[in-house]
Amino acid sequence: MFTGIVEELGEVTAVESLDDASRFRLRGPIVTEGAKHGDSIAVNGVCLTVVEHEGDEFTADVMAETLNRSSLGVLAVGSRVNLERPMALGARLGGHIVQGHVDGTGEVIERKPSENWEIVKISLPADLTRYVVEKGSITVDGISLTVVDAGPDYFTVSLIPTTLDLTTLGLKQPGDPVNLEVDVIAKYVERLMGDREVTP
Repeated sequence: MFTGIVEELGEVTAVESLDDASRFRLRGPIVTEGAKHGDSIAVNGVCLTVVEHEGDEFTADVMAETLNRSSLGVLAVGSRVNLERPMALGARLGGHIVQGHVDGTGEVIERKPSENWEIVKISLPADLTRYVVEKGSITVDGISLTVVDAGPDYFTVSLIPTTLDLTTLGLKQPGDPVNLEVDVIAKYVERLMGDREVTP
């Protein structure tokens, strides 16, 4: 489990294509400190398992299913990525509950800078619109954010300078894909309410 508070902006240093997967090597001095085989690290919001760890780099295998359902398939050597280690039991939950299970992808539609923040508009797949509400939580490329406006096929977020400086959202341009994870609580509520008998 993660919080959506990005620990560092890492970098892809190698990509190896396998038969039905890819192996990524990524650099991240903070998240690799004390890392070992089998640990989890979120990469742009996708929970990946550490295969090897050497120095400030680690490798992770990404299945075809994950490549197809997330934006990891467009990563190349030199791509910057958001990195976060799992939340430690008893630690503060600075963002919101993030599983690292991507629900879909969107695209940056437009950016509107202002003096102290920037509004970013992102497209929203039709099957996810019911989970996104104004002032609710959403994870974009592994970043816990608050929805400013929820439209029929888009949503907007307001980014402070820290988020712009320390995450990939400071680099993304219109047309760039982003990973989306909606609030898991909303999905559980929907399932529970759907299983209830409705009495007139």
